[in-house]
Amino acid sequence: MPTLASRIEPASSAFVTNRKEMLARVAELRAIEQKTRDTEQLAREKFQQRGQLLPRERLALLLDRGSPFLELSTLCGYKHHDDTDGSLAGGNTIIGIGFVSGVRCLVSVSNSAVKGGTATPWGTQKVLRAQEIARKNQLPVVSLVESGGANLLYQQEIFIPGGETFYNQAKLSAAGIPQVTIVHGSSTAGGAYIPGLSDHVIMVRGKAKVFLAGPPLLRAATGEVATDEELGGAEMHATVAGTADHLAEDDADGVRIAREIVASLGWNDALPPPARSAFEPPRYPAEELCGVVPIDYRRPYDCREVIARLVDGSDFTPFKDDYDALTVCGWARLEGRAIGIIGNNGPITPRGSTKAGQFIQLCCQARTPIVYLQNTTGYMVGTQSEQGGIVKHGAKMLQAVANATVPQVTILLGGSFGAGNYGMCGRAFHPRFIFAWPNARTAVMGGEQAAKVLSIVMAEKARRAGQPVDEEAMNEFARPLIEQFDRESDAFHCSARLFDDGVIDPRDTRRVLGFILATCEEAERRTVSPNTFGVARL
Repeated sequence: MPTLASRIEPASSAFVTNRKEMLARVAELRAIEQKTRDTEQLAREKFQQRGQLLPRERLALLLDRGSPFLELSTLCGYKHHDDTDGSLAGGNTIIGIGFVSGVRCLVSVSNSAVKGGTATPWGTQKVLRAQEIARKNQLPVVSLVESGGANLLYQQEIFIPGGETFYNQAKLSAAGIPQVTIVHGSSTAGGAYIPGLSDHVIMVRGKAKVFLAGPPLLRAATGEVATDEELGGAEMHATVAGTADHLAEDDADGVRIAREIVASLGWNDALPPPARSAFEPPRYPAEELCGVVPIDYRRPYDCREVIARLVDGSDFTPFKDDYDALTVCGWARLEGRAIGIIGNNGPITPRGSTKAGQFIQLCCQARTPIVYLQNTTGYMVGTQSEQGGIVKHGAKMLQAVANATVPQVTILLGGSFGAGNYGMCGRAFHPRFIFAWPNARTAVMGGEQAAKVLSIVMAEKARRAGQPVDEEAMNEFARPLIEQFDRESDAFHCSARLFDDGVIDPRDTRRVLGFILATCEEAERRTVSPNTFGVARL
């Protein structure tokens, strides 16, 4: 393959400025994540008094020591609903992909150290996304449950999506994807169906409480008086109701049993070994990624500079470079795996659309996963583009993205506006995974564009009415609109609303891509054993 030669000068003022600004955004991201960790630590004494481990301590015991864990959506719900100061980011859940007894699993942990692990609207959406990831990538699901149920203040936003999580549990079981659940504490009302719909259930003695109605609600509804244990204690479920398959003595014992169950699945026994090939690291250090891309999406850069710092040996075979220069397509390898890459060096033109559409089909023909490196203002507008068929050619690209038969992974490097977000496999087009850099911007259009459009509309309306155009009033109108778009398009705000699977440090991009491409590859090689209606608890 041809090798990309970088034109970046790390000593230049532009590079130094880019790096300084990007590192500041990374530091802001880490500060938000740390604030949530600090909130969790406030509950330590309470958990110790109850003889329990904190949720992240349970997670650490569950995962294979020294193995990678990719946490997803750490900014879920950031500064939404009850999270007034950003200390509750994460949606009261810890979700990610890691290894349990040598098996790559989707792990979901109720973060009961934060608001008792109650379900929030965005936290529920996070669970739905996690279930989609588990289904598409054929990952066993291990859940560590301790939750106060739904936050009733937001019941209208939780009720239907919450029900969909149960629907997905049933469909995962029927698809042959096992679900192992440890109940560490309360799992009541709708939460009772989490273990109820799981394939393997462990409950911790004296701590687990699983019932549709707790003692107060039962008494109010029927007049019956009963204790927690009589209604839904671990021993009752293990010896009488049969909801629990295993009775654990404490949190650590429950985790031990879960690890043994996962090991007993034989999940990797029939998995064909991957075809391994040696690879060289990129010729340019990952550290330089922080200086390659400017924070301001309006400042151009060459996406090949990013590619040169991501792919094996910085080797890249371009596709139709002379046909269209703004949409960059080509083949490379990442940690030995063949990939197709589609990147942006500007708006998507009619030629760029057809070029990308053809390239996607070629990748599908060769069964090559596609990595999208997004930084686009959208599809090209103007008389020339419209007459050149931007709508029909853009639609061809959208058709190709929507119907691609290979895994598609997206990284938001900068601007991601309008239908360009869709054509470059944004969240609405269901990429297998999608991550954002801290400088990313996602919206229908930029704030200044939106303000200009509405100002023109207002001015035209005034002229038709024979009224003077008040420029000062229009400027006053535009200012808050620009601020709103800037706030809502910010990477942290968008990640809070699950426009992506998480914001990552640019320097981690190759490692993240390597991990998720391995996850996708494993799914492609795996054969599962579906049944008609899932494993019912009998």
